[in-house]
Amino acid sequence: MKKKEVLIIGGSGFVGSHVADKLYDNKYNVTIYDIKKSEWIKKKFKFIKGDIQNVKLVSKVIKQKDIVYNFAAIADLVEAQKNLEETYKINFLSNIKILELCKINKVKRYVFASTLYVFSNKGGFYRSSKEAAESFLIEYAKINKISYTILRYGSLYGPRSDKDNNIYNILNYALKNKKIIYQGNPESLREYIHVEDAARISVDILKPEYKNKSLILSGIENKKVSDLLNMIREILDLPKNSITFKNENYAGRYTYTPYSLKEDLAEKIVPKTHIDLGQGILNTIKYIRSKKNNLT
Repeated sequence: MKKKEVLIIGGSGFVGSHVADKLYDNKYNVTIYDIKKSEWIKKKFKFIKGDIQNVKLVSKVIKQKDIVYNFAAIADLVEAQKNLEETYKINFLSNIKILELCKINKVKRYVFASTLYVFSNKGGFYRSSKEAAESFLIEYAKINKISYTILRYGSLYGPRSDKDNNIYNILNYALKNKKIIYQGNPESLREYIHVEDAARISVDILKPEYKNKSLILSGIENKKVSDLLNMIREILDLPKNSITFKNENYAGRYTYTPYSLKEDLAEKIVPKTHIDLGQGILNTIKYIRSKKNNLT
């Protein structure tokens, strides 16, 4: 049986690189399209260097692909707030152009990486751009008979994360400075999900039952930020007074829930087995320590 051809736009990044691995493990042929080549790309992957805004090049690489994932985005809330035009071009306009190419090339499934923030009145222009892209995608797919799946990721963490990831920043700072600083409300609740679990689900959703659906990918249980930070403090054997909270409304982040009163509904999909949060934190610490030059 011929292997299915998958294109991952933004496949060098944190989530995209893990999804690429899971697709490879499930016998898909993987092509990664990104502005940079990551160190995690397997030899059997095909890598093409390019910008998502280069429509001419994207149109070439998308040919004869069965499935297209789009992870390319300006995802940092502060960066999205500062760079409105780029946020519009990358998070929204590029998505439209990819949809048109999927239609032309008869792609069997388009998987769009979105965020839980679309349920919220928080998240600033990042949320606005993703919400607009989702809305356009659903309407476009309905009219043009394109199959899609929208993945709304929650609070991800794990190896291969970088300064754009909150838990990475907390751990990276704590390892270097022997103290923890959190910009936000200590009572905030998050449903943390390890990137390995999220990546596994991101491949499982290619099953027919997840076609034309919006899905939530987040952790199984709510965790208070203060409890998470105390867990990290104990793991790193730091003193009790090593945690500092800067209680401020930081870049539009939500406190208790990303949900606001909207009619949009989505299914939540969780892993049948999952990586324990404590084990996941240890796993991430090991990754950061292996990258000693990251301790800046």
